[in-house]
Amino acid sequence: MLLKTFGWSFAVTALGLVAAVLYDGWTALGIVAILGILEVSLSFDNAVVNAGILKKMSAFWQRIFLTVGVLIAVFGMRLVFPVLIVAVTAKKNPVDAVDLALTDRDLYQQLVTDAHPAIAAFGGMFLLMIFLDFIFEDRDIQWLRWIERPLAKLGKVDMLSVCLALIVLLITSFTFATHAHQHGGAHVDKAQTVLIAGIAGLITYMIVGGLSGYFEDRLEEEEEREHEEEEEAARSGRQRSAVALVGKAAFFMFLYLEVLDASFSFDGVIGAFAITNDIVLMALGLGIGAMYVRSLTVYLVRQGTLDDYVYLEHGAHYAIGALAVILMVTIQYEINEVVTGLVGVLLIAWSFFSSVRRNRALAAGEGKAEDSDEPAEVSSRA
Repeated sequence: MLLKTFGWSFAVTALGLVAAVLYDGWTALGIVAILGILEVSLSFDNAVVNAGILKKMSAFWQRIFLTVGVLIAVFGMRLVFPVLIVAVTAKKNPVDAVDLALTDRDLYQQLVTDAHPAIAAFGGMFLLMIFLDFIFEDRDIQWLRWIERPLAKLGKVDMLSVCLALIVLLITSFTFATHAHQHGGAHVDKAQTVLIAGIAGLITYMIVGGLSGYFEDRLEEEEEREHEEEEEAARSGRQRSAVALVGKAAFFMFLYLEVLDASFSFDGVIGAFAITNDIVLMALGLGIGAMYVRSLTVYLVRQGTLDDYVYLEHGAHYAIGALAVILMVTIQYEINEVVTGLVGVLLIAWSFFSSVRRNRALAAGEGKAEDSDEPAEVSSRA
């Protein structure tokens, strides 16, 4: 079961790591490995959400999502999108950007370094909004209660996350951006560039969120209409056209999943810029990670159960928040990509072991309840 589900992911991982070594040695292998782990950790909740929706779809539409969908996810968002970001910020067409990355890496590095303040501001704002919207939401399960409980209360204030993000952008524009790091060690004033790019990141987040919400609403409408027609058919004793209804509802599910996957892809791609500016290594690492996310989705669907490690989603979002801060800081200061990658990995590992400890506590509580024939109360927020 494991090999059948993750076989392609293992094969892509082996090929990707070999390609990284051939491209730029063992350092490149380490960067690609970190990017793969980062992509899986940031998209873990995406796999869980995908599995929850995908299990409602027919086998045909599941195959469409796992074939056509993976092409869109890997070759669209993880390969094309990083190239487009570099092309826009460095003012090059996409073909020239790829050509420079492969043939003149020194000039490419210079262009990307000079464009880094804009990339960091755009990505930092996008990631910061993801983190703030998560941390201000009131949740049944909380990981770091001493932080999350008071912030959830503050989250009741409308547009608080947008206001805080804009405050952070203004502070960044008048501090780090006034001495932005450039190629050769020079520092220049990039306050206007950072401000515009940051606003663009905020707008992008709101558009992606709006599209996801739109398709989610359409999906709910389709499911509600399908349920009503089922009841009407049962009352009248006639047969309903199940194939057409399932097909239409599944089509909206497919569109919703693709928009949702694109929104989750943004954080992985933007976070990757905090680790490396090399689009070849970025494509290899994010491609490997995307394959595991798809395999994990299939595994969750086939098993029929979702993952029990409830704090992993929290850890992933804290990693997103950390990457947002790091991106803002790198506008002025250089931070080693290994350090940046390890911050996210450590937060994910911490949340994983917290989840394991929680599961053990719940199991111990149930065991005591069985021994005493009395129900045990174990807080889901432990």
